[in-house]
Amino acid sequence: MRCHSVILVCPHSMTAKMRWPEQACAVLQLLLFVSVSQTKEQLCIQIGDPESPELFKHGDIILGGIFSFHSNWRNRQNTYKQKPLPLQCISLNFREFQFAQAMLFAIEEINNSSDLLPGISLGYNIYDTCSSIVRSLKVALALTNGNDMISSASEEPCTGAAQVQAIMGETSSSPSTATATLIGPFHIPMISHFSTCACLSDKTKYPSFLRTIPSDYYQSRGLAQLVKHFGWTWVGAVRTNDDYGNNGMATFTEAAQQLGICLEYSVAFFRTDPIEKILKIINVIKSSTSKVIVAFLSHKDMDVLIHELSNHNLSGYQWVGSESWIFDSQIAAMDKNHVLDGAIGLSIPKAHVSGLREFMFDVKPLNSSNTDLFTEFWEELFSCKFKQSKSAETLKVCTGHEDVHEVKNSFTDMSLMPIFNNVYKGVYAVAHALHAVLRCNETCDNNVQLDPFTILQHIQKIHFRTKEGDEVYFNEKGDPAAKYEIINWQPRENGIVDFVTVGLYDTSLPSDQQLNLNLNKSLIWTQNSLQVPVSVCSEKCLPGTRKVLQKGKPVCCYDCIRCAEGEMSNITDSTTCVRCPSESWSNDRRDACIQKEAVFLSYEEIMGALLTAASLFGTCITTIVAVIFFKYRKTPLVRANNAELSFLLLFSLTLCFLCSLTFIGQPSEWSCKLRHTAFGITFVLCISCVLGKTIVVLMAFKARLPGRNVMKWFGPTQQRLSVLGFTLIQVIICILWLTISPPFPFKNFKEFKDKIILECALGSAVGFWSVLGYIGLLAMLCFIFAFLARKLPDNFNEAKFITFSMLIFCAVWLTFIPAYVSSPGKFSVAVEIFAILASSFGLLICIFIPKCYVILLKPNQNTKKNIMGKGAPK
Repeated sequence: MRCHSVILVCPHSMTAKMRWPEQACAVLQLLLFVSVSQTKEQLCIQIGDPESPELFKHGDIILGGIFSFHSNWRNRQNTYKQKPLPLQCISLNFREFQFAQAMLFAIEEINNSSDLLPGISLGYNIYDTCSSIVRSLKVALALTNGNDMISSASEEPCTGAAQVQAIMGETSSSPSTATATLIGPFHIPMISHFSTCACLSDKTKYPSFLRTIPSDYYQSRGLAQLVKHFGWTWVGAVRTNDDYGNNGMATFTEAAQQLGICLEYSVAFFRTDPIEKILKIINVIKSSTSKVIVAFLSHKDMDVLIHELSNHNLSGYQWVGSESWIFDSQIAAMDKNHVLDGAIGLSIPKAHVSGLREFMFDVKPLNSSNTDLFTEFWEELFSCKFKQSKSAETLKVCTGHEDVHEVKNSFTDMSLMPIFNNVYKGVYAVAHALHAVLRCNETCDNNVQLDPFTILQHIQKIHFRTKEGDEVYFNEKGDPAAKYEIINWQPRENGIVDFVTVGLYDTSLPSDQQLNLNLNKSLIWTQNSLQVPVSVCSEKCLPGTRKVLQKGKPVCCYDCIRCAEGEMSNITDSTTCVRCPSESWSNDRRDACIQKEAVFLSYEEIMGALLTAASLFGTCITTIVAVIFFKYRKTPLVRANNAELSFLLLFSLTLCFLCSLTFIGQPSEWSCKLRHTAFGITFVLCISCVLGKTIVVLMAFKARLPGRNVMKWFGPTQQRLSVLGFTLIQVIICILWLTISPPFPFKNFKEFKDKIILECALGSAVGFWSVLGYIGLLAMLCFIFAFLARKLPDNFNEAKFITFSMLIFCAVWLTFIPAYVSSPGKFSVAVEIFAILASSFGLLICIFIPKCYVILLKPNQNTKKNIMGKGAPK
């Protein structure tokens, strides 16, 4: 199809941003368009000078090519009084010439093949854009419309077939986005070999764009994973200020944030920016604290930046590069101060196209019909002139027969073979699509009307292998499979940099296997170091600490705060501290939870040993007293003090001393039930005996009074029954307690943070205080009765000793209650044992020791006469 619009191109408008002259040109274009469209006759005329291809060849089917044979152009001042002069291109670019040669090689190889497009010859029209986006649009229209000056006054519409069936190019992303937008509505396939911007995968904007190089969508994520792999969380970023750099860095930033990587700075520039802007970027790098720089730059912008980096000797930084420059030998050659040594990044996998090197080296300007470009190329390549002139007196004269093999420059450098291979695969993709459209077998059907849209559909479906075995196909976005090599710059003694492949990044693998570094190959880092550089805003937080973000700074900048007591973190860079389980506590380093120390009153510790000794000592003393009383049981003193109750009291005191042992040791279910019930019953038995003895004293006194015979109501049988009755009440209370809510072992976590107190929970508090209260009630009754009988006229009035013993007993237990409630853990158990032993010793000493003293040391007082108070021994 032919573009049926009036075309006016202003040659001076060569930048993406329009200045006021360009705006004036646009207005002029609009006025001309309106004037032409309003003529009575339908005209189809090309306005402006025709564009001639730099390289061309006739053929049955024409392929277009768009390359930047020149890197820049010379600005011309337009006066707007005459027609603007054509763009004057300068700075020949050997690299783009190589790309064009790769296209020519593929076309020649296809034309010489009998298997692909037999009988069909491919031609080409290749244009030079001079790195100008505006010129890219102009030559794209020239490829679409052709360059014939057409004027038609017929009524037929001004349409026709497209001049080319597919376009190879552009090299950079920004020109590709502009060109693909322009030719997209015409569905002319455009296959780029080096435009990597992820934006070009949007088929709604660029429906006919395809490429043989992976999208930066994958490369940016691969670079982020590479940075994360080496632990660099604090990096700087430099990018080209165009679609390639801006979109690539935006994707990298997004992926980096997901991986916990922070950018200290992100600066952009374009190669045409003033030097002041480049110097600002240098100052930003100097003042930064990050030691890793991710450079998402085109090779042209890296050319500019490396010059300033070398001038400032900005070494010591680890560079991470995109595929545009990481395997470029020209960049390495320009790095005179070895600023980029040790750089690492992703590149297109190495490739080889057999015969391509020989084809390039066989270029001869005299054999080409495109003499202007080839002449300029030859003169630049060999620094010569075909004709001697005054301005070139110092240059040698070109013969056209110079040997390319003798030249060592960027044209003879084959390090960009992977890109050449991309051009080669793009041409073959079009050829395979044409082969299918033309229904080629032994011959092709020349009657098929070629349509770019049909060719585009077939290109999107092709799937073949090149002669080198490379698989070629496009996904639904027009992209190939994303696979990269990880390249490391390793300088050698001769100053040459080797691009060493140290790993692979393959997006076709599972996410955890995509990045694969070769452990057998050692990496060299900046300044020839073998140690991986460190680039973090804050050092890693060790286990036992947690990260606290610094106010106003990125998430990679933080302070390490030690975990609180009872909390731990066992991983590096933990954001939180985990509270230990209730039975655990954090260790001193706060990096693990250890079992809390179980605290209980044990026999091994000093307190437990002393209380055990006191208990056994009391038991022994009680036993000795019992033995003495048994030996002297027939003496008046023992007989007068109710021997039966005395022995029962000594037995109960023995049990009181022994029951304290049940409180020592680790609480268990049976010990918790035994200790309180045994204590309650034995003490009631003891107090019941003392109460019986006190009542006997009172009854005995009453019996001596005239007319009183009360002893018959409180004889031995009644005494036994009273003791049994008082004790039985306590037994019933204990049985109810054990039945309803018995004591049980309990782990107390509240008293101490780092210890577990093993104790016996009371179960029913009512049961406990009922047991204790009943003991207190009997003790008070005993004290009252003894107090009433304290002045009876017997020489050995037992009521005096019972009064004193009950006074001690009550004082001990009244003191016990607040001490028991306020004492923590095992100390509350020790207080209870002490109260049991103190009250037991009080009863033993107050009631029995005075009698033992008389029995053993004052036997002359152990007489009936003396006991009755009728006289004292002489």
